Amino acid sequence: MIAALLANDRIRAARAHIEHSDEVTLARQAALSAIPAPTGAEAARGARVAEMLCEAGLKNVEMDEVGNVRGWYRTGSSDGVGAQHAAPLHHGCVVVTAHLDTVFGPELDVSVARRGPRLEGPGIADNARGLAALVSLGEALTRARVATERPILFAATVGEEGSGDLRGVRHLLDGRIRPHAFIALDGAGIERIVHRALGARRYRITYTGPGGHSWAAFGVANPANAVGRATALLADLPAQHSPRSTCAVTRLGGGTSLNSIPQVAWFEIDLRSEDPRSLQRIDETLQAVVADARDEENRHRLPGTAPLTMEVQRVGDRPSGLTPRTHPLVQTAVAATRAVGHEHQLACASTDANIPIALGVPAVALGAGGRAGDAHLPTEWYENDKGALGIVRALLVTAAMAEARAA
Repeated sequence: MIAALLANDRIRAARAHIEHSDEVTLARQAALSAIPAPTGAEAARGARVAEMLCEAGLKNVEMDEVGNVRGWYRTGSSDGVGAQHAAPLHHGCVVVTAHLDTVFGPELDVSVARRGPRLEGPGIADNARGLAALVSLGEALTRARVATERPILFAATVGEEGSGDLRGVRHLLDGRIRPHAFIALDGAGIERIVHRALGARRYRITYTGPGGHSWAAFGVANPANAVGRATALLADLPAQHSPRSTCAVTRLGGGTSLNSIPQVAWFEIDLRSEDPRSLQRIDETLQAVVADARDEENRHRLPGTAPLTMEVQRVGDRPSGLTPRTHPLVQTAVAATRAVGHEHQLACASTDANIPIALGVPAVALGAGGRAGDAHLPTEWYENDKGALGIVRALLVTAAMAEARAA
C-alpha cells in the first residue's frame, strides 16, 4: 500500500508541498505556541487554528460546543463535504487530531525564542508542533487535490492535558462520529508509534478535622498528619514493572498559618498502568491506604475530640487498551516510518488516542517530526531535524487509511 502511495502523483505532489513549505510550518508552530492555551482556556489558540485550517482549504471549519476546532477534507462527490457534514452520523471517516492545550498556567510567559536551529518556549513541541503539522497536512492534501474514498476530519482538540481528562476527544467521539481510523499528532519525533493506550486515574484525597492552635489544640486529629501517613505508605509500595504501573503523588496542600493545625489538608495522585486490571488493583490499594491513614490518625487523637473525615474525589479517568500491532493501521504506520528512512518504535502513552482505542476504534498517535526536549517544562525546546519527514509519514498513514486513489 505504501509503495503504491509513493508512486501516486497526487501524493508525491502533497509530499513536495510539505517539504517546500517546511519553514512556513515552522513559523506557524512558533506563532501558535506563543498563544497561551492552558487546559480549559484554549479559545484564542483554537480561533487561530480555525483561521489556518480555512486558509489551508478545508471545508466547514467550525468550533464545536466544547471548543474543538473541526474541518473536513472530502473528494469524490458533486455535493462535496457539505453533504457529508450535514449527515447525522459520520461513520467511516478518518480522523486526524492534535490537541490545543498545554500544561502551563496563564501566568507563564509562552513567548518563543529562536536560538540557532532551536526554538525555545513552553509548549513549542507539545503540542504546537502537532497543530502546525495538522494544518500542513490538510493544506498538502488540498493543494495536491489528493483523491480519497473516505472523508477526513481534521480536529484540534481541547482538554488533552492533565485535568482536561481528554474532554475534547470524548466529545468528538460522542456517537455522532464513528471513524474508520484515528490518528493523533502529538509532539515531535519520527519513529514512535503509540498504539497502546496508557490508562490513568487521578484523585484528590482531602482530610478534614477540627483544626485549632498549634499549641492549645495539639492532640486533635491533624489532616496534615494523615496526608503524611498516606503519602509515606504509597511511596513504600513496590514498583511494578510487568506490566509497568506507577503511583505518583503529584500535588499537596492545606492549612492556614504556620501556627495553626489545619482544618483541611489534601493531596493529588496519578495512577497509571498499561494494563486495565493492574490499574484497578492499584486503585484498590490506594483506597485502602488512604482509609488506613485516616483511621491511624484518628487513633492518635485526644479522647473526646472530633475525628477526621475523608473525601476521595476522582478528577481524571483515562482508559487503557491497545490497537494490536498486527492491525493494518499499525502496520501502515510501521511501513510509513520505514518509507521515510527510519525504524519504528512501538510505544505506550496517554494521548487523545486513548478514547478511540477504548471505543474499539483503531487508533495511533504519531510524532510530527523533528527533535524536542524538556517537555512540560518552561525550558521546552524543538529542533527541526527532519521535521518535514514526520509530516510526510503522517500524510502516508492518513492517505492509506482514507484509501487514496490515483486521480
